[in-house]
Amino acid sequence: MKYITNISFQSSEESTDFEFLNLSNFFARIPEIQNHNPTDPHRVNFFALLMVTKGTGSHQIDLKDYTLKAGSVLKIAKGQVHAFQKGADYEGVLIIFTERFVLNHFSKSSINIISHLYNYHITSPIFNDTLGNELFIKELTLELTHDNTYAQKNIVAALLNLYLLRLERQSNTGKLLSINQKYHAIFIQFKDLVEAHYIKTRNVKDYAELMFISAKYLNKTVKDFTLNTAKIFIDQYVILEAKRAIVITDKSFKEIAFEVGFDEVTNFTKFFKKHTGMTPKQFKSSL
Repeated sequence: MKYITNISFQSSEESTDFEFLNLSNFFARIPEIQNHNPTDPHRVNFFALLMVTKGTGSHQIDLKDYTLKAGSVLKIAKGQVHAFQKGADYEGVLIIFTERFVLNHFSKSSINIISHLYNYHITSPIFNDTLGNELFIKELTLELTHDNTYAQKNIVAALLNLYLLRLERQSNTGKLLSINQKYHAIFIQFKDLVEAHYIKTRNVKDYAELMFISAKYLNKTVKDFTLNTAKIFIDQYVILEAKRAIVITDKSFKEIAFEVGFDEVTNFTKFFKKHTGMTPKQFKSSL
């Protein structure tokens, strides 16, 4: 039976929380990777930046294909399901780093911005910044190949921090973040709780109680960030997980229904059709 493969951080450089990969070398290494096929959809437990310096191609994140070209940078967030293009020949770099790397080396204010930037629920994953990418890759390459490795990890973190801050400045969400800074921590906590507990409950009141706030206050906070209610946010996440399972695995609809929190497949089917306009079977047939 096919499952969504969950990929933990594994570095060929014996690093525990950061790696800088040349894409040409990475693509050549794909046939040797034993625990998963990077061209098949898989879930990651780290953050990544896919930066293209030459050529064109595509990359899939959560069932959506994104067109890549020179200057493109694609954000892949922890928990997302993604897949590399089969036979890809574009050039660039892949930078992967863990949550621990961010927590250990970034300031609290930067961490808020990074978590916002990587919040795939409300931001686009793709940007274009040819000059910014070139400068970042050049500085990072120089540091990683420097003979003197004293404080290297701190310097690498500082370069990544600066690049991500500049990337955030490009997005349309910078103003949103500054306006709603006091609500940001609440929204992130809610998002994390939904991802951890959506199988057990889709009730807004339950999440509000876990956060020791009122359901009304939670709804206002979520709406400030997503323009939707907390209930819609929860339901959309359940639908996303269901779609991931339908497309990527060969599990039955009954198994998928149970895994996303439904005791009866009929209730799951009604829920899925209400939010997508089609039954799970129709959705699978449309692919």
